[in-house]
Amino acid sequence: MSDEASASAAEDPEEPVTESGGGSADEPAGAAPLGLVRTPTGHSGVDAALERLADADHLPAGEHAAVYEDVHGGLREALTALDAPSVPGPYENRS
Repeated sequence: MSDEASASAAEDPEEPVTESGGGSADEPAGAAPLGLVRTPTGHSGVDAALERLADADHLPAGEHAAVYEDVHGGLREALTALDAPSVPGPYENRS
């Protein structure tokens, strides 16, 4: 039955065949910002990492990985800092 469907699709000249991506083969699609709104978290390290994501909007896809790795590192540092023991003040460690 799949042979019949593919044969009828090949014989139908009214259905245009389109390529993925939309434009002509000679024109590569440019980078387009997604327009996502970044809501501040109130944590300076996390907010800085999230702002860094905006840099990917202006880079070709092949360079996005470097930005994502940088952001991931910043978020990992922020999470690690949450697990670090608090440092006692100068007068809190008396014996």
